[in-house]
Amino acid sequence: MNRAPAFNLPSPVIWLATALIAVHGVRQLLGEEAGSWVLLAFAFIPERYGELAYSLPGGVTARFWSPLTYSLLHADILHLLVNLVWMASFGAALARRLGGIRFLLLGLIAAAAGAGLHFAMHADDVALMIGASGAVSGMMAATTRFAFAPGGPLAGGAPPASYRVPAEPLARVFTTSRALGFILVWFAVNLLFGLADGMVPGASGPIAWEAHLGGFLAGLLLFPLFDPIPAQRFPAAG
Repeated sequence: MNRAPAFNLPSPVIWLATALIAVHGVRQLLGEEAGSWVLLAFAFIPERYGELAYSLPGGVTARFWSPLTYSLLHADILHLLVNLVWMASFGAALARRLGGIRFLLLGLIAAAAGAGLHFAMHADDVALMIGASGAVSGMMAATTRFAFAPGGPLAGGAPPASYRVPAEPLARVFTTSRALGFILVWFAVNLLFGLADGMVPGASGPIAWEAHLGGFLAGLLLFPLFDPIPAQRFPAAG
């Protein structure tokens, strides 16, 4: 008799979730002093690109890795669990479609894009930014490019074929009611995060909504570069 897997998630999502949990667990075991050093060395700090870089752990070279490594760190277990739940919900479909390498690359680029937009809005900020939300937002956006298409996993399609439906052009995504509704709700929620300014339950400080937005836009716009399935073709208007 065949047994269902304990976790009905693709291996790239499981391994990435395991890595995030391991990083958080190890940081908790390091103690306060060493844990603080890790935060300062690997978190994204906009002012690191100013004179502050010379006094922070990691020095100037941390300018190169921190736009990515910040996404591996989380403030607490609730922060981590929220990102894991969203990644499992939307990243699973994306990982099944893209495969492990493309899935991870898109997540890294979304994380970097999130850091970039956050820096553009807060270039002189000395506050630490951590969390996988930018990368996860990119995964969510990329999933909307095919999940709401006819036969897609969020449009009544059945696996595994639903993960292989041709993606729709970006302009057509915005005319699909379910996809547009999802995007509008996502933007509304993140706008509320920005207005709440630290009042979100479970958040230890202001929500870096700019990083969410940067990651989301990267996933939405760059998805075709990673998609192995030929996109839908529509005849040009005469």
